[in-house]
Amino acid sequence: MEINFKLKEFTNFLQEELAISPAEVAVVIERRQSISDPLPMLLWQYGLVSIEQLQRIFDWLDNQPVCNVLV
Repeated sequence: MEINFKLKEFTNFLQEELAISPAEVAVVIERRQSISDPLPMLLWQYGLVSIEQLQRIFDWLDNQPVCNVLV
């Protein structure tokens, strides 16, 4: 339950702050091979975020309570 809530918060941030579409987020989540695959890095590897946006993601994650499911 907590994992789903954290993932929802993260996807809301991506959509609202970085204008990443729900479809793009879904593709990255579906294609990750393991729950431990870091979503921010996958977003960058798929070309969905720039280095600057990746830094914003890490800054956002740093300000969240434990979010190790996402990183």
